[in-house]
Amino acid sequence: MASTATPLDSRRENHWEWQYLDLMRRIWEQGDERIDRTGVGTRAVFGAQIRFDLSAGAMPLVTTKRVYWKTAAREFLWFLTGETNIRPLVQQGVKIWNEWPHANYVKQTDDSLSVEEFAARIAEDEAFAAQWGDLGPVYGKQWVDWPTYEPAGEGLFRPGPGINQVQQVVDSLRTNPGSRRHIVEGWNVAELDRMALPPCHKTYQFHVGAGRLNCLLYQRSCDVALGLPFNLFGAALFTRMLAQQCDLEPGELVWMGGDTHLYLNHGALVEAQLAREPSGGGNLVIKRRPESMFDYRIEDFEVTDYAPQSHIAAPVAV
Repeated sequence: MASTATPLDSRRENHWEWQYLDLMRRIWEQGDERIDRTGVGTRAVFGAQIRFDLSAGAMPLVTTKRVYWKTAAREFLWFLTGETNIRPLVQQGVKIWNEWPHANYVKQTDDSLSVEEFAARIAEDEAFAAQWGDLGPVYGKQWVDWPTYEPAGEGLFRPGPGINQVQQVVDSLRTNPGSRRHIVEGWNVAELDRMALPPCHKTYQFHVGAGRLNCLLYQRSCDVALGLPFNLFGAALFTRMLAQQCDLEPGELVWMGGDTHLYLNHGALVEAQLAREPSGGGNLVIKRRPESMFDYRIEDFEVTDYAPQSHIAAPVAV
């Protein structure tokens, strides 16, 4: 019997990004519309999945618009330092966290300083950055320095040594690869109210099968237009780095979203992106193997064969 597959069907089967575009289309056309925390409003679905094979250096880089992968990589390396102040990011030209401390600064001071002026002052003035640039105990703090407490007598407790979840996962992958406890968790209930933004990409679980390292990322809240392309790259980078450190081959990345949404003011981006077709891809080369997960530098990463279509701008909802 002759095949009934169309050229479009063939392209869909061969390019992972159709999963992303189909999810975007489903949300925009069928999602539940409601007012959200930011007041902007969203269309959302609950429960979504994207799968990507990381073998042969492949990375889940969206091609229907440009993803600034170095920005995502710099953010991920910042997480691994345990740092929670935006100053190191700002000094590298990374702007993705600026809006949250800026909004807090304006609220607290009634100063009309623009976000660009605020970021410049963060970069130049260490004391100003110390006062206004901290985000609270966000991602990196939980990943590498999860707080513990120990008895201090008569019902009192004092801070104990922090838990480095990332190093624990490295150790467990090396010594007990069959474990079902290779998890890095960001959702510390006791500290959520101190965070500028509670973790969205909250739970990473790793799994070893046939010498391949697989990753499942559960994201409680996902901005599909702006956040998800970064989240996919970050999770893939995490997996690639762990695989190198643990003498494993990269396997499959499975992304799962809880509240998976598009902001109503992203309509122009959505329409423009859905009018495009994915093509090509991107591969990541890690140029050296550092002594630990915490010794990588941005210069260690090189992306090849990535030729995306033009950038599409859209506002960030804070």
